Amino acid sequence: MARIAQALLKRLGGMAIVLALVVTVVFIIVRVTPGDPAAVMLGSDATPEDIAQLRTRMGLDAPMLVQYGQFVLGILKGDLGQSIFLNQPVTTALAARAEPTFFLTLFSILIAVAIALPVGILSAVKRGTIFDQVVVTLTMVAASVPSFWLGLMLIQIFAVGQGWFPASGYGGPGTPFFERLHHLVLPAVALGVVNSALITRFTRAAMLDVLGDDYVRTARAKGAGEGRVILKHALKNALIPIITVIGLSVAMLVAGAVVTETVFGLPGVGNLVVSAVLRRDYPVIQGALLVVAAIYVLINFIVDMLYIIVDPRVRL
Repeated sequence: MARIAQALLKRLGGMAIVLALVVTVVFIIVRVTPGDPAAVMLGSDATPEDIAQLRTRMGLDAPMLVQYGQFVLGILKGDLGQSIFLNQPVTTALAARAEPTFFLTLFSILIAVAIALPVGILSAVKRGTIFDQVVVTLTMVAASVPSFWLGLMLIQIFAVGQGWFPASGYGGPGTPFFERLHHLVLPAVALGVVNSALITRFTRAAMLDVLGDDYVRTARAKGAGEGRVILKHALKNALIPIITVIGLSVAMLVAGAVVTETVFGLPGVGNLVVSAVLRRDYPVIQGALLVVAAIYVLINFIVDMLYIIVDPRVRL
């Protein structure tokens, strides 16, 4: 327990440093991006005086260090600022759009893992067979296919052609929960299939590394069943790289949801970010980037902790 607590404190300190750097980088990137939100808000007919007054009201004319200090202080208080265009707190805007993004990411990773683990394990066990060659080829193809293109194909076939699923949207406020989830089937499949390719290849490679080890041969020599040898002995010792790639896939899904949400018209965080970028809505852009970065850091932290649980020999 002492070793786990020490590793926990060490990783939490690393997380704090990374998040501090992310806060600084996000602030700088957003500020150096061309475009004036005050001018965008007022339109092309606005006079320089009107723009200057709005910039003063929004605090955009303050020195950069002052803006940065206010930004950091607000984050420490849990305040990500006020959206310029939505006229509501950024935390409220993000929370209102979190549900479709959360369930889209969750369903996508479940689909990816459900495809990748059994296929990757079976491909490693049947190395060199036609099945293995087909799997290797299909994973290369799936990894090369953009998720938005696959999403458009799924819409054409299953939404427009067959009418089995909605082509876009997420339902209104009064839409039943499971009906809203019905809207996520096609986008989740599009993201899940594309991301399953990477997990499949890592699973296959990790299993191939351990299937030839002495303890696997010993287990077989003792008469253990093939299923027990593969699942208990081989897979257990191949989990570290598999957990790593699954964690990275979750992080990539959170970021990749931007394009997929746009294709399927989902009112998620991705769509909110796209709108905020087009409008130069600084607080929303900053808040969304910080939330995504925090999720990414948290996922890496969870993965590191899983290393210790899966293999106590791992030292962090």
